[in-house]
Amino acid sequence: MTNGIAAITFVAFVILYLSGRIDDAAIIGGFIPARIGDPALLDGMAAIPVWLTPLTCAFIHAGWMHVAFNLLMLVFCGRQVEHVLDKGATLLLYVAGAYGACAVQWAIDPASLNPMVGASGAISAIIATYALLYSQQKVRAVGPLSANIVRLLWLAGAWIAIQLMIGVATTAGQGGGGLSDLGRIAVAAHIGGFLVGLALTRPLLRWRFRKRPQPLN
Repeated sequence: MTNGIAAITFVAFVILYLSGRIDDAAIIGGFIPARIGDPALLDGMAAIPVWLTPLTCAFIHAGWMHVAFNLLMLVFCGRQVEHVLDKGATLLLYVAGAYGACAVQWAIDPASLNPMVGASGAISAIIATYALLYSQQKVRAVGPLSANIVRLLWLAGAWIAIQLMIGVATTAGQGGGGLSDLGRIAVAAHIGGFLVGLALTRPLLRWRFRKRPQPLN
């Protein structure tokens, strides 16, 4: 499943790159937060329905470095996650991460007209599950909080802090400022996808290893 997603994403990028249609694809198939409040925003442009754009935007990338880094992280973490969760749960995690990423991006700046493209939000969900599954750091319970909850909180806090520092450094270098400026590099999407991954890991593990009824002889 991971290899298939990566291959389709790469082929989509190459087709758009060679045809010179990346900018057009970003408008038609990228996630534009303002379309949630104004579904008619792109009427007459044959745009993808807004409810599908969290998926389509994951197949659109701005350049070679963008797609290369995303696919590197997807293949590295995704194959390990798929080894545990299997194909169906991994696909569900990826799709849920894409929608969670766009939901948080919209919440940060619902009036934004800037198309969000790239698979990093969906991949952030994969990274979160990878971090939970393969973390070697021992965590102790804190008061009423179990060790599992403490681990979730630490991972979430660390990821959010890293993303905010990246966002602040980037927007400062561009002369920007303010919370909405973080949308330029989809920091909110990275956070949203990661939180979705943290939330879904245990339920998906239970589903993956659920006891199936034995056939009667």
